[in-house]
Amino acid sequence: MKILLFTFLTAVIGASVFAQETNNSSVPPGEPGAAFPLWSGEAPGALGHADKDIPTLTPFLPAAGSATGAAMVICPGGGYGGLAPHEGKGYAHWLVSRGITCFVLKYRLGSSGYRYPVELEDGARAIRLVRARANEWKLNPNRIGIIGSSAGGHLASMVMTHFDAGNSNATDVIDRQSSRPDVAVLCYPVITMGELTHQGSKHNLLGENPPLALVKETSSELQVGKDSPPCFIWSTDEDKTVPVENTLQFADALRKAGVPFEVHVYQHGGHGMGLGSRQYNPQKWHPWVAECARWLKEQGFAN
Repeated sequence: MKILLFTFLTAVIGASVFAQETNNSSVPPGEPGAAFPLWSGEAPGALGHADKDIPTLTPFLPAAGSATGAAMVICPGGGYGGLAPHEGKGYAHWLVSRGITCFVLKYRLGSSGYRYPVELEDGARAIRLVRARANEWKLNPNRIGIIGSSAGGHLASMVMTHFDAGNSNATDVIDRQSSRPDVAVLCYPVITMGELTHQGSKHNLLGENPPLALVKETSSELQVGKDSPPCFIWSTDEDKTVPVENTLQFADALRKAGVPFEVHVYQHGGHGMGLGSRQYNPQKWHPWVAECARWLKEQGFAN
């Protein structure tokens, strides 16, 4: 277990460029394929039939010969009220450059009237679906991870603490799959729904005046178990939107449960920085990008 608390880094780390060769897909490496719905019919709990009511995954494939057989489901942030593109497509571009097949999740939002557990159901379904269709994308079903930022980090943390083994008797083959991710990466995540939460995320997820039992159920620092997957988590001391205590409390819970993890708290950087810039620019990547790439390689996910 590696515990790297309060690392103060200033150097900007470069990263590998995209491979230029094409693969057998009709979609160029690193470019998004066609989004597809998580459910073939109406999603459970759907409030209507508009685009906002249909959770989807958008695939991003590595170049031929570079794929590691690992995949990451990407949960963009946005306070459960929107989805930040730089924390979705931007992360996918970075991860496919390291050989990881990516799926950007469009999950349903509190701003569209959805409340917990719908968001968790969307996240869990995404893991099950990618695992069920692993052969189609030439993936190892035991190398399916999740990454999320801010409120997307909260969603990822719920998926990694509320998973199940699947229902072996389900008629839907996807529901027979485990929803447990094999690794998780949490970027300046909302973790608690308690005192130190991000109030906008809490309101959008739980509504006004949620009962204490629901607050505890969705406070991920209280839900970590010994079978939670290995986790890379980071934040900054300068984050004024989501207090750094969210990251520290979750790291402490992982440590107490005996779950392998790595945590970084950087001195500098504001909330929502993504890779370091809202524009895709490897010259401006934050040091966490290189540290996480190294960690993902250690887990058998990245080149």
